[in-house]
Amino acid sequence: MTKQEFFFDDPAQVAAYCRENWPEDCEHIIRVADQVCRNQFLFDLKADLERTWEVVDFGGGPVDWEYRPGEDAEFSFQFDRHRFFITLGQAYWLTGDEKYVRQFITLLEGWLERVKHTREAEQSTWRSLEAGFRGEFWVKAIQYFKDSPLVTRELMDSFYESLAEQGEYLMQMHSSYRYISNWGVIENHGLFEIGVAMPDEERRSRFIQTALEHLAVTARMQIMGDGVQWEQSASYHNEVLHCYEDVLILAFRNQIPLPQGFAETVRKMAWADVAWKKPDHHQFMTGDSDDTDIRDFISVAAWLFRDPGLKGAGFPKLDFESVWDVGIVGAREYEQLESRMPEFTSVALEDSGNYYLRDGWGEDGNLLHMHCGTLGAGHGHSDKLHLDLVIGGEDVLTDAGRYQYVPGPDRYAFKNSDAHNTITVDGKYFTICKDSWECSKLSQPVKQSYKLLEEYEFIQGGHLGYMDQGVYINRKVVHIKPDLYIIMDEMYAEGDHTYEQYWNFSEGGRVEAVSDQRFLFQGQRAVAEFLFLTPGSVSRLGSSRISRYYNYCQSRPAIKTQVEGHGFTSLLTVIHGRKAGEEGSLQAVRSPVRSALKNIEYPYSMAEAVKIQRDQKEYVVIFCHQEVNSPTNLEEADGCIGFGNVIVFDKSRENLVGTVLHY
Repeated sequence: MTKQEFFFDDPAQVAAYCRENWPEDCEHIIRVADQVCRNQFLFDLKADLERTWEVVDFGGGPVDWEYRPGEDAEFSFQFDRHRFFITLGQAYWLTGDEKYVRQFITLLEGWLERVKHTREAEQSTWRSLEAGFRGEFWVKAIQYFKDSPLVTRELMDSFYESLAEQGEYLMQMHSSYRYISNWGVIENHGLFEIGVAMPDEERRSRFIQTALEHLAVTARMQIMGDGVQWEQSASYHNEVLHCYEDVLILAFRNQIPLPQGFAETVRKMAWADVAWKKPDHHQFMTGDSDDTDIRDFISVAAWLFRDPGLKGAGFPKLDFESVWDVGIVGAREYEQLESRMPEFTSVALEDSGNYYLRDGWGEDGNLLHMHCGTLGAGHGHSDKLHLDLVIGGEDVLTDAGRYQYVPGPDRYAFKNSDAHNTITVDGKYFTICKDSWECSKLSQPVKQSYKLLEEYEFIQGGHLGYMDQGVYINRKVVHIKPDLYIIMDEMYAEGDHTYEQYWNFSEGGRVEAVSDQRFLFQGQRAVAEFLFLTPGSVSRLGSSRISRYYNYCQSRPAIKTQVEGHGFTSLLTVIHGRKAGEEGSLQAVRSPVRSALKNIEYPYSMAEAVKIQRDQKEYVVIFCHQEVNSPTNLEEADGCIGFGNVIVFDKSRENLVGTVLHY
């Protein structure tokens, strides 16, 4: 086999390309590699799934491959994946210094000598997941070093012998669990790469065929029709996407036939990334996710499929890591690929229950996300009806992130409902954590109709998490483009209940109470006014926590709005965003809805309206909480008359009919 059959083609040219285009990444890689040469380990690369913040230093002694600092086992798991082998290889070609080869040999020989496959080791150094990761990292790493005069035939024999052992182990560990877990993708992706690397043709064929059979099932089982990986975590969606992209690269280069539909599934996953990409090109921190740029995954997919729309959402040039994965020829091909902006702005990913209301594709754009989908198992959070909001390219309302996986109060605090911008009833959570991964109570989402128009947009959803208390929660969102959002929360219930509504803000801004009903978020680039218009509701400013990266969290402002209600209760919130420094004014009042034909006023439990004055524009929005038109009738609010469940009137243009967003 030749190196052309693997990932990068000419390492010297790739290194030169990276020095020219990504000098800061080169410095970072060399710094990390130099630390590894000193037996110091800090996981602060984007490819490190669980970031660390303190260097673990083994000094001049041998490395302890089972070392576990504190209670978090994730360090030891990540340590034994050996991602730093690739870093040593990149530093070698960036500098030409053989010290990186020597350290690779030292670490590899030390691991081969001291870490043996035993039943006990399968819970630590030889977990099947780590073997899957090593399948990728070892196969990639050896391509950097195999032509060095320091790498002996004996070392290569030991390397491939261990690689074959790990491949056989991955074959043995297969189970139905792997079809639905990201472990199955990571493990079989590693098995596939091991197969491609095998000098033994029998093993090569067996590993490749088995891996592709399993990966074909995972692609059909785990990836929803809208392209989203079912675990409802952007980070794990992209880890799975990366694995699939690696498989496509090697399959295309080695003329390995792929299962029918597999490649198209990968393409849909990349387009899901485009749908939820924020103006700063990062992912939302849904579920167990960090705040990371996702253009690398999109860019590799654009190159794989020669898709101009994907390139329009990706990097202008391939990023540092992607160039090593596709090679210098691939990098030049990517540069020549046509780039187009996506043909859509707002989009509903209906299967996963994720809705994105976007005013455009600029880096200073506005974007609202609502989630009304399945939990997503262990990596999912209690985030039914959660809202994220970006104004002027800056986070205003955000998810909490994941912080860490250690069972206990901190883990639960970042998964629980009050860490998300949603609603609880009587101080109880609608999803209850049992431990780090399992829940003792789940909540069925109720997806509903939506409408995405040129001027106005509407989304809604509910869930059954409080049906044991006799309460059904429904959230409606009206977007008046580009920067006005009306949130109507409806609680259908009998008896008396207390409702809590949570608003968790970005740590990059501050929030002040202008009045009992009006709060102001001021960030670096964005300003957002929040008006809480329901009589009897009380809104208080406090704080919560946010974790943009694993093992790291900060305090952030938060608002908790509380209201007590008997029977049906609603909470009405109006949000107006604008760029910092822009002048703007917002006035909004809650008003009754009348029967235009019967000349009666409906109770607020049946219908209500909000009258909004934003700068020089005036709008009326009518919400019907139940059917009101019997036998023949029309709704009227502030002189505006129409028929529908949710209607928007621009009073400068019309006071009849309006725009119906929901019947």
